[in-house]
Amino acid sequence: MSMMSFKPGANDTNETIVWTETDFNCQHDKQDMGKGKGVLPTEKLFNRRRPIAPVLVIHGGAGTISRVNVPASKEEEYRKGLRDALTAGYASLRNGGEAMDAAVTAVTNLEAKGAVFNVAGKVRRSAGIGTNEANYLTLQNELECSLMVTRPPSSHPEIPKSRRGIALMLITHLRNPSKAARALYLNPNVAPHAALSGTTAESIAETLGEELVDSSYYFTKERWRQHRRGLGLPDNLTASGHSDPVDTTDFDYLPKGTVGAVCLDQRGCIAVVTSTGGKTNKLVGRIGDTPTFGCGYWAEEWLTERWIRRVWRRLRGKGDLQAVGVSGTGDGDYFLRLASASTVAARMKLNNESVRVAANRVVQDLKVHGGEGGLIALDSQGNVAMPLNTSGMYRGVIREDGIPKVAIFSDEELK
Repeated sequence: MSMMSFKPGANDTNETIVWTETDFNCQHDKQDMGKGKGVLPTEKLFNRRRPIAPVLVIHGGAGTISRVNVPASKEEEYRKGLRDALTAGYASLRNGGEAMDAAVTAVTNLEAKGAVFNVAGKVRRSAGIGTNEANYLTLQNELECSLMVTRPPSSHPEIPKSRRGIALMLITHLRNPSKAARALYLNPNVAPHAALSGTTAESIAETLGEELVDSSYYFTKERWRQHRRGLGLPDNLTASGHSDPVDTTDFDYLPKGTVGAVCLDQRGCIAVVTSTGGKTNKLVGRIGDTPTFGCGYWAEEWLTERWIRRVWRRLRGKGDLQAVGVSGTGDGDYFLRLASASTVAARMKLNNESVRVAANRVVQDLKVHGGEGGLIALDSQGNVAMPLNTSGMYRGVIREDGIPKVAIFSDEELK
């Protein structure tokens, strides 16, 4: 078998492109090798690879978010929160930083106490079932988080290539679930599984240096009122049962409980981190799409199949390796039923669709089946998709120029 190789220059990635006769093996396409070789002179196929420019994309939830119900002061507050998270995350990418670290930093900013997208204070679950109001007065948050990569970070070569992610669920005391997910992922010796829940996840994370907090840490007045409205109860009663001044504020514009980040680093690795408080007034023990592989999040890389596709990609300065990362937000039950996140990757891989086309069709399918929401997706070439089927989704992107661009409403461009 003949073989040629192309060594990258100073501005290229570290990957060596190897060209063999198997690249022209057309048996899969029921064509002969001679036809494949005759398409173009081989020397024209060795264009220099494009250097990979890091990209970070985030979301802060999707829902009934419109200019009518978002106060001007809150709108600017949310935009600033998005910009701050993008700037903090991208700082981790400078000087060759890892995608995983940047994604975790961005999500940590979004889920931190006092942040406008505070995941911890978003959703409360009923502690009892029935119509008795007392059943709903003692509540507890159950948080979920996930982390997934297309390949382990280069800073930890000891991690097996098959270990691509970890999911946490039924979390009640972790201060920053996204940081805990990273700590558990990077320590397979103490957390060898792909998913952990409750006190087991929390106790292991604590031994790795992650902070536990009292459940009261997650409480916010706005979400408490939203919770009571969802139950058809007066929203002017506090968690302690004391009356509170009536506030007629419409809470529909509030971030919907899920934040996420997808990041591409200069090595071509894509990392996805998603964190949520779950569905408002969910039943005790409910598991959503955020900690479910392939549903609320996904990261995957694959080799391009079929010789003609490989030729076309190389002519355009792209390698044979493709990748995508996806983080979703919205009605998680529908993301679960449709395996929405991994379907984006499947459409790209099997239908040869671009990330934008694949992501848009997945979000359209959600709507057809009755699900509302959106997602962010990023491929290995730095192409971004942010489709939504609701009136708004808090979202943003930052590239190598270091300028964060954000948007909220469905009819606006990033700016």
